[in-house]
Amino acid sequence: MVLKENMVNKLMTFERKIGRKIFGPTGTDDGYWRITASQEINDTLKGQNIIGFIKEQRLNWLGHVERMAEGNIVQKIERWKPMFKRAIGRPKRRWEDAFWKI
Repeated sequence: MVLKENMVNKLMTFERKIGRKIFGPTGTDDGYWRITASQEINDTLKGQNIIGFIKEQRLNWLGHVERMAEGNIVQKIERWKPMFKRAIGRPKRRWEDAFWKI
């Protein structure tokens, strides 16, 4: 499955929401509490996010597929080329296209 822009936005929003729940509110010097800012969450996580993790796992999977034996069913499916043309219009993105864009 290709990560489309709207899915990336939804995943990042979910990650920030969960990060706020995990790290909780932040106390200020004057005794008030405030919601932890997104930048503070990013600094705590040291720039790691769910999208980077997904891309890293996909690269790991591609490495496994490349090392598999030639007769393996996964390799056959990965190298398979359809015998028909796509419909006229904007072409759909494939997993392979998204990988080479990284």
